[in-house]
Amino acid sequence: MEEMNITATVRTGEGVKGALSKIRAEKKVPAVIYGGHKDPVSITVSLKDLEKIVKAGKNTVVEINLPEGKEQALVKEIQYHVVTDLPIHADFQRVSLKDKMDVVVPVKLVGQSPDEKAYGAMVEHILRELEVRALVSKIPHEIEVDMTPMTINTGIVAGDIKLPEGVELLTDPQAPVVHLTILKEEETPAAAATPAEPESSSTKGKKDEDGNLTKNAAPADKK
Repeated sequence: MEEMNITATVRTGEGVKGALSKIRAEKKVPAVIYGGHKDPVSITVSLKDLEKIVKAGKNTVVEINLPEGKEQALVKEIQYHVVTDLPIHADFQRVSLKDKMDVVVPVKLVGQSPDEKAYGAMVEHILRELEVRALVSKIPHEIEVDMTPMTINTGIVAGDIKLPEGVELLTDPQAPVVHLTILKEEETPAAAATPAEPESSSTKGKKDEDGNLTKNAAPADKK
């Protein structure tokens, strides 16, 4: 797994009015490191470093250099501003490269089934993440699913996916991940397709004694 190295500073002055706004104005992001049977530490990281981590992909191991030493962590959550869409806070979870972790990994569909072009088949991507267990150093950024061998009305469940070596599936093996189907046009009843013609004065009539419809008799000539 790719590992990134950044430098952070310990954040002080928590609770001071305007402190967080000042940090963000300097193109930095307030963050916290927690977990690993140690006390949480409030830190500040540069916006540029955080953007690099996001670009590197989910489950990237980050080595954070602090005055007191180094911390290895994964980004667990990033909060964004609702208007500017810029990061306003980040959570880092301490990890050990010797320990296994339960994490969620995105599923990426690659390739295209020939039936998509030949028959207009539609791809239903049902499950977009898989929960797995692996050593931190073995956690993948994403899990690829090859679509090229799929045909109409076939599907792939979690247990069908080949995982990287050392990665254990925790998601239900029978959970559907992707399905290839073709939409059928709804059949229109013949009666609905051809509306009945309205009765005209020439077709309206009365029923005879046998129940048969008869045309109205022409009006009698006036004498």
